[in-house]
Amino acid sequence: MPFSLLDLSPVPEGFEAGDAIRNTLDLARHAESWGYGRFWLAEHHNMPGIASAATAVLIGLVAQATTRIRVGAGGIMLPNHAPLTVAEAFGTLATAFPGRIDLGLGRAPGGDGAVIRALRRDPMADSFPQDVVELLDYLGPERPSAPVRALPGEGTQVPVWILGSSLFGAQLAAHLGLPYAFASHFAPSDLEQAIAIYRDRFRPGPWGDRARVMIAINVFAADDLAEAHYLRTSMQLAFARLRTGVPGKLPRPTRDLDAEIGPQMRGMVDDALRISAVGDAGRVREQMQGLVGRYSPDEVILTGQIHDHQARLRSFEIAAEVIRSI
Repeated sequence: MPFSLLDLSPVPEGFEAGDAIRNTLDLARHAESWGYGRFWLAEHHNMPGIASAATAVLIGLVAQATTRIRVGAGGIMLPNHAPLTVAEAFGTLATAFPGRIDLGLGRAPGGDGAVIRALRRDPMADSFPQDVVELLDYLGPERPSAPVRALPGEGTQVPVWILGSSLFGAQLAAHLGLPYAFASHFAPSDLEQAIAIYRDRFRPGPWGDRARVMIAINVFAADDLAEAHYLRTSMQLAFARLRTGVPGKLPRPTRDLDAEIGPQMRGMVDDALRISAVGDAGRVREQMQGLVGRYSPDEVILTGQIHDHQARLRSFEIAAEVIRSI
């Protein structure tokens, strides 16, 4: 099964965005050597703990630092941009790194109301399906007579994925014949139904002749079981703080999570992050096999925010070994 990696370029407490970007480049080089097929980055704005806001720029840096692995967006929040500018940016990347660029598209703003206003977005506008089709046209076959062309971009056929955490994205991806990636790493509620709808309604087209589903799985792996659960607390803390309106840098892990966020919030966080594999290699393998067996994805994309960079490298190394053994 193909396996990939989603990185938000996390900024840990005690460090700065420059450290996060250097860590992302280092992780990408390691991921390539471990056999990961894709390395995706996500667009988020106004987040002190995430350094991937200028996603296309960071994709270019990662592509430059690697040689084979596919690099892309998981995703670009299309409502924040004109389809032409996205086509030109990813057309430029595809021209510079042919055969290595992916474009995942999301419908969410990637920020709050203040971000929407700062991006000059109309909060009432919802033209996502039309914008996706327009973008596909820009990246498709050459159109010499078209009044507006993406140059570079036209003819690059950059693979486009629809990202989602609800049934809307599943229906749109199926209708357009596009591959579909579900954000099960933080919003798993509709996962099973979304996959069923997508596969049932998929219509082959110029952008895809078969349904392809990717699911996202959090992974926190270590050589010691207790250490893996300890490392996971950074992401649990970060998610709890985001839910309570106080986002910040990626917290240091804690030995007493309930004392930090309380059992009620702990339950909400753990439910949202339940598509996870945590533990040593044996336990991670068992949990991964269970998730793959239940949802039958065509591909998995692994993620996991860990405060210590060396521990994060080791976690993804163990995960790669596990996936290859399944």
